[in-house]
Amino acid sequence: MVPMMRLALILALLASPVLADAPLFLLDQTRLPFDLGPGAPQNSPSRQSNSPNAAANSSASAANSSASFSNSPRNPANEKRVIFTSDGEVVGYYVRNDAGTLNLFDLNGKRVLYRPKSGKSLFSGDGRWCGTVADAEAGNFAFGVTRACAGLF
Repeated sequence: MVPMMRLALILALLASPVLADAPLFLLDQTRLPFDLGPGAPQNSPSRQSNSPNAAANSSASAANSSASFSNSPRNPANEKRVIFTSDGEVVGYYVRNDAGTLNLFDLNGKRVLYRPKSGKSLFSGDGRWCGTVADAEAGNFAFGVTRACAGLF
């Protein structure tokens, strides 16, 4: 798909107030503005608040586990928070926990990525920088991820 057409499609989807679904698209880390990439201090994987070992981000926390009903693929509310690719394939869903961490799960309920409360970046469970989150109106999101991290879904 032509980049401008992809951008127009994403913007159209995000502009719709009835949709809570979120597009997942591949990004080229080298083409991002500095403030969205992993080189910016607030997005650094080495920053303590971004660490997978920080309490709010930890996979050991029940708040980040699909064993918790709020995060479970069996929770009907998660059917309204679908993550889909540009070709319409549904690959997962997202849930924000009470601490503000945004968790992205695959269709089986495995936590794939997270965004710390105060950040814009997505990280894998092992702490790798994986991409960025675009916040939109009505609580909608778009997830831009690297090819390697998209493969985690």
